[in-house]
Amino acid sequence: MKNSIKVERARLGLTQSDLAEKVGVTRLTIHSIEKGKFNPSLVLALKIAGCFGVKIEELFELENDD
Repeated sequence: MKNSIKVERARLGLTQSDLAEKVGVTRLTIHSIEKGKFNPSLVLALKIAGCFGVKIEELFELENDD
């Protein structure tokens, strides 16, 4: 799953640690999501989208398996 978390963090001037603290996870979790190594739960994805004030569909995108 692709995401634009890094772009949104930069827009708001947040570090991975800042975002992690806001949504209640570790910095490593945010890093792993940004790198596409971990797909967040729906609840976590909604929390992250809420921090940025965007819809979840604007933040996460399914990749085609073609």
